[in-house]
Amino acid sequence: MFVGRQTELAKFNERYNGSKAELIFLYGRRRVGKTEFLRKFAEDKSQVLFFSATESSDFEQRQKVKLRMVTSGFQGNCELLNSWESIFSNMASLNNNGKSLVIIDEFQYMFSSNKAIPSILQNVWDEYLSRSNIMLILCGSAMSFIENEILGSKNPLYGRGTAIFKMKELNFYEAGKFFPYYSAEDKMRAYMILGGIPFYLKQFDSSKSVEYNIKTNIISSETILYNEIDFLMKQELRETAIYNTIIAAIALGNTRLNDIYQKTQIDKAKITTYIKNLIDIHVVEREMSISAEIKESAKVQRGIYRISDNYFRFWYRYVYPNKSEIEIGFNEYLYEDVIEQNLNEFFGIGFEDIAVQYMWRQNMKGNLPMRFSKFGRFWRKDLEIDIFAIGKSGMIIGECKWKNSAPGKGVYESLLAKSQRFTDYKDKYYYIFSRSGFTQSLKDLAKEYPNIYLISIDDLAV
Repeated sequence: MFVGRQTELAKFNERYNGSKAELIFLYGRRRVGKTEFLRKFAEDKSQVLFFSATESSDFEQRQKVKLRMVTSGFQGNCELLNSWESIFSNMASLNNNGKSLVIIDEFQYMFSSNKAIPSILQNVWDEYLSRSNIMLILCGSAMSFIENEILGSKNPLYGRGTAIFKMKELNFYEAGKFFPYYSAEDKMRAYMILGGIPFYLKQFDSSKSVEYNIKTNIISSETILYNEIDFLMKQELRETAIYNTIIAAIALGNTRLNDIYQKTQIDKAKITTYIKNLIDIHVVEREMSISAEIKESAKVQRGIYRISDNYFRFWYRYVYPNKSEIEIGFNEYLYEDVIEQNLNEFFGIGFEDIAVQYMWRQNMKGNLPMRFSKFGRFWRKDLEIDIFAIGKSGMIIGECKWKNSAPGKGVYESLLAKSQRFTDYKDKYYYIFSRSGFTQSLKDLAKEYPNIYLISIDDLAV
C-alpha cells in the first residue's frame, strides 16, 4: 500500500516533464519510504535505470551498474562502460524518445567504495549531463553523510543540484490511513506510539487492538520493532552506549540541558556535541518557546530538548529500560504493570503535536478565524501554554486534555486568565482539545461565546 506523498509526486513529475536536465538529491532517515516513493514515481515512466548501491567493492559496483544499464535500454557498446566517467556520460542516452530517468538509491555506498565519485560526477555533469535530457536522482539514507559529505559547501556536487528533497515522516492524517479499522482515538494512539515512519506503521495489524500490537509487535524480543532502534543507532553512530543514555534521560522527562547533564553525568564539554549529533540524524530536536527571539535561540542552553520521533520516544521510555524483562518473556507483566499505568501521560505530548498539525491544516484551508503565521507552544518561568498562535491582530491560546474525564468551565477560565497577560492582541480565540468530550456547562459557554472552540478527537481526525 502506497500512502501519502502526493505533493512530492507532483513536484517530481513536474520536473520530469520539464525541458531541462535535473540532478535531484533525495534523502531522509532509514525506513521513511524513499525507495517505495521512487518506485511509485518511476512506475509509469517509459525508460528507467533504477540502481540500488550496496556495500561492495568499487569494481563490483561498476559491474552491477553496467548490467543494469544494458537491461534498462543502453544501445551502445558495453565495452565503453569501463569507467565511472563513461558510465555517467552514457546515462543520458538510455531513452532516445524522451527523458532518461536514472535513480541511484543508497548513493552513500557508492561513495564509500570510491571517494572520487562525487568529483567524477561533478565533471561529467558540468561538461555533458547538464545539457542533456536526463533526470538523475541520487538518494541516500545516511542523514549526516548526505548533508555533510554530499550537500556541504566544500564538496564537489555543491551547487549542482537542481532540487533537494528531504523526505520527512508522514503526518498524522497520512499515517492514519494505515489503520482503516481503527477508531479516531486508536489511530491517534497508534500514531503517538509509532510516529509517521511507513515501515513502522506497517508492523501494526489494525484488525487487532493497540494493546495487542504493543505486546506482540514491540515488547517481544524477536520482532522487528523491538530490534529496530538498536540497529539504526549502530548504523548511524559510534559510542551508542552514551547516546542511549542521553536519549533515555530525555525520554524520562529531562528536557533541559542541565537536567540531562545531572541525569547522565556525561562531561559537560562533550554533552552538547553528542546532542548535536542526535539532532543531525533527527532523533532529538531543540524546541524554543514560540515567543523566543533569534538571539535567544542561538544559545544552546536555552530551550528544551525532546525526542522528535514518536517511536524513539516510546522505545526509550518503555523498551530500553526493560530489555531484560522482554528478553525473558515478561511482556504481559511489563504491559500491565509498567506501560499501561502511565500511557495517558505519555500520550499527552503526542496529543499536543496532533493538535498543532490540525491547526496548521485548518489554517491552510482558511478555516480559522484569521490567518496565523506561527503555531507552537509558549512557556516562560511562570506560564505554560499548550497551543499558541500569532496572527496580525489576534492570537489563539489552547489547551490539550488527554484524560478520561471531560474538561469543564475551569479550563476555559484558566485560558482566559492566561490570555489577559497578552495585551498586544485585540482578538483572542480559545481552543480546547479533548479526548473525552466536554461537560455540558463548557458546551453551553461555547454556544454563548463564539470565540471558544471545542475540538474533539473525532474533529481532529477529519
